[in-house]
Amino acid sequence: MIKMMRNIVWNFKKYRFLMNELISRDFKVKYKRSVLGVVWSLLYPILMMIVMAVVFSQMFKFKVEGQNYLVYLMTGIIMFNYFSEASNNGMTSIVVNFGLLNKVYIPKYIFPLSKCLFVGINFLLTLIPWIGLIAASYFGLGEYVCHFNIYFLLLPYVFLCLFIFTVGISFLLSAVSVLLRDMFYIYGIILMIWQYVTPVFYSIQIIPESLQKIFKLNPLYQFLEGARVIVVNGHAPSGTLLLTMGLWAVGMLLVGAIVFKKNQDKFIYYI
Repeated sequence: MIKMMRNIVWNFKKYRFLMNELISRDFKVKYKRSVLGVVWSLLYPILMMIVMAVVFSQMFKFKVEGQNYLVYLMTGIIMFNYFSEASNNGMTSIVVNFGLLNKVYIPKYIFPLSKCLFVGINFLLTLIPWIGLIAASYFGLGEYVCHFNIYFLLLPYVFLCLFIFTVGISFLLSAVSVLLRDMFYIYGIILMIWQYVTPVFYSIQIIPESLQKIFKLNPLYQFLEGARVIVVNGHAPSGTLLLTMGLWAVGMLLVGAIVFKKNQDKFIYYI
């Protein structure tokens, strides 16, 4: 395991230029001929939050007792959107870049990793309107105020756990999708179900107590809960929650890396 990590770090340094080029290419492709460009990264979560807030808080009367629902909602949106977009892009990364893989030797894991990093940059941009929303709660936006506090220093750990978990999922999906192209369609359905069983726009308290323990097994629930405890509730996550997030992240990375490494030499026979 230690030897594998050393090889990854060495390859990361060696192919850093390629990584930068892949990320730069993704930016150019995504925002090509777009008038607003990266501004969409700022606008999208805000627009999504407004739509979902109107639908769920006004039409379906969803709310979270004692918490600012707008901040609660946007926290779920930006974190789940990162996972959804990064894992989707990571899944297709090997198949899409097969022409490049077929010409020169490149460590194959660089492709799903570069997708997660690229979407991660967009995620960092979405934190700007998110922080603005938190600040706006001081001026009456939402029913409750969200206070900036010392526990915000734990947010990088929460986001890092989400990133590592997503990289692990991307390794797993990119390997499986080469061998089974149906995964492109299957994963779309899985993501849709995953979004509804993750409390992005609702509180887990509305779930019957008998089912709450099952819902809490969802790793994305753990990551969202960790961020919301800090931002919305204003206190530090429990040690158990912090440990659980770390275990999910490292565990998924190990599973994804093992599956990817075991099958990467077979990719050329299936693409």
